[in-house]
Amino acid sequence: MDRRRSTSTPTPVLAHRALAGIALPLFGIALLLASAATPAAAVPPLQALAVEAVGADQGVYAVAADGTLLASMNAHRAVHPASVTKIASTLALLARLGPDHRFETRVDAKREIVDGTLEGDLILTAGGDPFFVFESAFFILAELRERGLRRVSGSLVVEGPLIFNWQPDPSGRRLERALAGHDGTGAWTAAQAARPQLAGLARAEARLAFGAGSTLGDAGERRELIVYRSPKLVTMLKAFNGYSNNVFELLSAAIGGASEVERFARERVGVELAAEITIDNAAGAGRTNRLSPRATVALIDALAAEASTHGLDLTDLLPVAGIDAGTLEDRYRKDDLRGALVGKTGTYGSLGASALAGIVRTRRYGDVRFAVLNKDLTVAVARARQDAFLDGLVAAAGGVETLAYTPASAAPISGAVAESAR
Repeated sequence: MDRRRSTSTPTPVLAHRALAGIALPLFGIALLLASAATPAAAVPPLQALAVEAVGADQGVYAVAADGTLLASMNAHRAVHPASVTKIASTLALLARLGPDHRFETRVDAKREIVDGTLEGDLILTAGGDPFFVFESAFFILAELRERGLRRVSGSLVVEGPLIFNWQPDPSGRRLERALAGHDGTGAWTAAQAARPQLAGLARAEARLAFGAGSTLGDAGERRELIVYRSPKLVTMLKAFNGYSNNVFELLSAAIGGASEVERFARERVGVELAAEITIDNAAGAGRTNRLSPRATVALIDALAAEASTHGLDLTDLLPVAGIDAGTLEDRYRKDDLRGALVGKTGTYGSLGASALAGIVRTRRYGDVRFAVLNKDLTVAVARARQDAFLDGLVAAAGGVETLAYTPASAAPISGAVAESAR
């Protein structure tokens, strides 16, 4: 994120606005303006806003770029953060694997391809690629066709953790169906556009025929046919956070699972906040996941710091509201926050959990790091309160400054690589 701060400090004026039936009473506005005008006061300048917009029983924490505490309400209380958990997972994955990490999927055979037929099995060694989807399967199919393969007398044999279309596929049966032309119609056109070898071919024409059973026990030394490499980790993290994809839980296995994410997150926020982090599911789907508002903001700071060590910023990892596809695409498209907020949503309706956390660039307070963690509310009410808080924050801060950000134009899957072994 561009860290330049505005030198202007306009008088904070709260643009009073009702959102989904939530309005700030006049006494709240008066208290907000009074506290904002006297930063030395014990009460944080946006405390009244937090109380009136979000509710005194909810969790809020917001800090200005210079470290000034703007609002703190139940900041130490750990509640279910839903998919805001993914901030911690993103931090751990980025630090442990690095932004350029690619997962490899290898395709081997024990015999030569003769007249288009491979006698025996096609052996796939999976590396836990979380972005292995129909297009990936068709890219591999294109490379196998380049090597002349049309028929496998045995079957597809999978070794290692295969994730296919966001779900575990340990036996490879769903992948085999795709290679055999029985699934993935919607992805075929995209695959054809990316691989000239498939141009002009109907899916049924390009299919790979399989026999009736494995012959893995056959003697023979393995011969590497293809190595398929995923998009870079940073590309996947950005896409997964944008759509809040729960494949994060499967992806976390690459570094030891949710327990390692929890350990790493606690280490990065320090001893004081460590007890306010509980992660039993790296995607946020675990029923006992917990974060406090202040620990969430500490994780945002830690993620920004980690990103900086790799020459990245938060916009490379989290969605920008009103611009990036996914959960924040339409939420702030039409108001003042479009292009000024980078963050993460979280929703677990059956548990009454809803959250919004991230950074919003403001004129008076610079890049405000914030977390609003709602509990025991419907999703609609929680989101309205989150929006009301941000609306009031931006107004009190004299407006926003748009992030220097241009979204990537290419689909993430185009970063994948399938190569014939040399």
